[in-house]
Amino acid sequence: MEKMNRGIVTALSAIGIAQGMKIFTHKKVSGEWDWKQAFTTGGMPSSHSAGVSALASYVAANKGWRHTETALAAVFGVIVMYDAQGIRRHTGEIAQLVNDLEDNLVKFSGEFPSFEYVQREKELKELLGHQPVEVGAGALLGVLLGLLSAKIEDGIRKAEQRIAVRQPRQ
Repeated sequence: MEKMNRGIVTALSAIGIAQGMKIFTHKKVSGEWDWKQAFTTGGMPSSHSAGVSALASYVAANKGWRHTETALAAVFGVIVMYDAQGIRRHTGEIAQLVNDLEDNLVKFSGEFPSFEYVQREKELKELLGHQPVEVGAGALLGVLLGLLSAKIEDGIRKAEQRIAVRQPRQ
């Protein structure tokens, strides 16, 4: 049976672990358990950062820092993390302003009956991106998981080599 791509498994595992950790960080901040946090964007830690950092550190540990695959994973990771804490966070801030503006329009229309305004049924999603500390925490988590995955794979490879040496050839 063909082995799975450990880099993909490592990155996806890091994303899943980071998403699961959001339940606990939300509990610590708000005092409430909210299992939906595992399926949301934004929050602590950044799962985007965890995934790309896990992949980059895993590739670097296997291929070396000077390899093209490491460069690709690292540059891809930096772009994703910059986007998560820059553009996506600012988009969330704009959504918050639009939602506040809509709340003010609803209040204004109640005070002036001649002003007709129909409120949207659903507000814009505000928590889209990350604060820099959330990106940093996700990156740290990802690096640790990537290095751990590479170390486990290296141990498995060495164990398989020892077994192969002990078995007689047929």
